[in-house]
Amino acid sequence: MQTTFTPAQLADPQIRESEKILRACVHCGFCTATCPTYVLLGDELDSPRGRIYLIKEMLERDRPAAAEMVKHIDRCLSCLACMTTCPSGVHYMHLVDHARAHIERTHRRPQFERFLRAALAKILPHPARFRAALVAGLLARPLAPLFAALGLKPLTAMLELVPRRVPPAETVFRVYPAEGAREGRVALLTGCANEALAPWITQAAIRVLTRHGIEVVVPPESGCCGSLVHHMGREQEALAFARANVDAWMREIEGEGLDAILVTISGCGTTVKDYGFMLRTDEAYAAKAARVAALTRDVSEYLVRLRLKPAVGGLRLNVAYHSACSLQHGQRVTREPKELLAKAGFVVKDVPEGHLCCGSAGVYNVLQPELAQRLRARKLANIDKVAPDVIAAGNIGCIVQLAAGTETPVVHTVELVDWATGGPVPQALATAYAETNDFAPSH
Repeated sequence: MQTTFTPAQLADPQIRESEKILRACVHCGFCTATCPTYVLLGDELDSPRGRIYLIKEMLERDRPAAAEMVKHIDRCLSCLACMTTCPSGVHYMHLVDHARAHIERTHRRPQFERFLRAALAKILPHPARFRAALVAGLLARPLAPLFAALGLKPLTAMLELVPRRVPPAETVFRVYPAEGAREGRVALLTGCANEALAPWITQAAIRVLTRHGIEVVVPPESGCCGSLVHHMGREQEALAFARANVDAWMREIEGEGLDAILVTISGCGTTVKDYGFMLRTDEAYAAKAARVAALTRDVSEYLVRLRLKPAVGGLRLNVAYHSACSLQHGQRVTREPKELLAKAGFVVKDVPEGHLCCGSAGVYNVLQPELAQRLRARKLANIDKVAPDVIAAGNIGCIVQLAAGTETPVVHTVELVDWATGGPVPQALATAYAETNDFAPSH
């Protein structure tokens, strides 16, 4: 793709990087077939290729984006299926992140949108605030029909996603010693939404790791990875979260050392693995961020290398493995979770159209509820085709999104591995089968 940026514009490292990405695009259109919004809407401007044209025009003209342009960029899920499909290696993720930051700086949204986005940015990255908001959401749930009647679809969507109960804080920021001889040492990112919505996922990961000889450190200074605000274009807030995590983990790296930095939330993992790029122009952090990014692994990448010690026999549950977009497209981790589940004794079922997003995508299911619900319905219809006993995913956003639309239990991959190696039955399974206390496969 030809570009017409001026030398003055190209002096900006962000513009220079985006120009390189734009020039890599050859207009082939392979990306359209795997783009969820194009599949649903059939609009070229709601495809990666169409959005690339819009972003090029916006950045070259160096002016605030028009509302129509913003609409199509906002509809992008950042699922990154286009990057998996692209034969030219177009790094769409960095391009759309730059576009969102430009929109956030220069475009004035309607008042309700500004309020909603600011509230999400100030609440979700902080577990205590998020937990308080969930309690408020439980109390406000009866008002969902009223909000729907008033046309406040994002508020209705938020209330529909609020879990039936709000879990207490569980994770303690400390060192969790290995059982027996220590064979490794890792840091674990607890995240923000994960700790408010499902802290038992972190606890399951800690149990599996320590049970297999791995010491786990959860530094108190680590927290939100920054992805929630990053994908809303709030660049400086995202970088502040990134720097705090880099500082926390570098103290451990330079102290007793780390074999890896593990992440149970694949959306966070994609962002942390990108810290080196995000902080590349920060002289104080560029090298440290690159080092942290190089050490970062999804928890499945690390666990699959360990020799599991199965403690529960005869599970053989049919597990529909939902491959989160951030894991399969963002991190290119596809084999490890399924191999891990199989090693733990489960029957793993691939989901048809597994490359398409479930509609979660961070806060997309709040900001774009209609599209998100259509994508969830399509995903669950495909999952039903494999008749699973349980659905496994590696991202809290996907878990919440899917659980809101199905009676089939939805759990994190690491919860199943924990159960198979001596841990408790995952909460969603225990609740679903409480009446029969029967965990044998039903199909």
